[in-house]
Amino acid sequence: MTLVETTIQANENQKKRMVEKIESILGNLEGKSLGILGLAFKPETDDMRDAPALTILPELYEKGAKLKAFDPQAMQEASWRLTDIGITYCNNEYQTAENTDALIILTEWNQFRSLDLVRIKNIMNQSLLFDLRNIYEPSYAKNLGFKYHSVGRK
Repeated sequence: MTLVETTIQANENQKKRMVEKIESILGNLEGKSLGILGLAFKPETDDMRDAPALTILPELYEKGAKLKAFDPQAMQEASWRLTDIGITYCNNEYQTAENTDALIILTEWNQFRSLDLVRIKNIMNQSLLFDLRNIYEPSYAKNLGFKYHSVGRK
C-alpha cells in the first residue's frame, strides 16, 4: 500500500470512528433524530469530494438514524451524492436542530461558530452536541447545559 493509500484509509477509519463515538454515547441509533450541520469538505464551498459527510451520513442512516441536514452551499451537491439515504434538508441551522436527539457539526462554517446555543438547546430533544470540528470551547458548551463531545480533546 502506498503512502497516499495509507493516508486515505486512515482518514476513512477516522470518519468511521466518529460514527462509533456517536453510537457509543447515544446508544442504539434506530429512530434517533440527528441534525447535521455542514456537508461540504470545507467552509465557503460546495465541494463534497472527500467530505466526512459522504462516509458518516450513510453509516448513521444504515444504523437507523433519521437525518436532518443544513449546509450554506453544499445541499444541492449533497442531494445527488447521497441519494441512497433519507435526508431531510433544512432551511437553516435552527430548523436542523429542532426536535433532534443530537446535533453534529461536520464543517466549520463561520455561521456555525456563532450559533445561539441557548436557542438550540431549547429546541432539541436532548442537549447533545458532537463538535467534530472543535469550533466551540468544551467549557462554554457545557456551561450552557450541553453534553459536549469533540475530537482529540479531553
